[in-house]
Amino acid sequence: MARRKWQASAARRAADRSTVKLQTAMRAELVSRHTCALCGREARGPGYTHELGFDRFPTYAFCSCRCLDAGAALARRCNGVIDKTRMETQAIKDARRCFAEVLTELGLLAPFHDRSAADIDRIIESCIDGFQDSMRRQAAQRDSMDDALPF
Repeated sequence: MARRKWQASAARRAADRSTVKLQTAMRAELVSRHTCALCGREARGPGYTHELGFDRFPTYAFCSCRCLDAGAALARRCNGVIDKTRMETQAIKDARRCFAEVLTELGLLAPFHDRSAADIDRIIESCIDGFQDSMRRQAAQRDSMDDALPF
């Protein structure tokens, strides 16, 4: 009788261990697809949502507690949003000229002529965000063994 109980509990423990390994692997898979909101490294650490308002504020992933502390402080000061850096803001302003050139070549500048700089910047930001999201998705789906050898 005691032997049966022990065998059943051993089988249950083995099943629990395999379930925990699967959950850990799934969690690592989800976390590894994110990048740190501050430094851009792979986010394997904690996340932050301002005031736990998942429906009102974005969720940020961080690579370490050091980045989490700095990012949370920044988000608290900016009411839940981490603003663009000076370099990012300047890059968007510099992209306006290229955007205008392409619109001129395509004959589409007239509808954008009366738009404000903030509207143009918003269009550029959405294009950049879409591009980066696609690159992240492709990198997550890519098999690292498909690349050619570097030598």
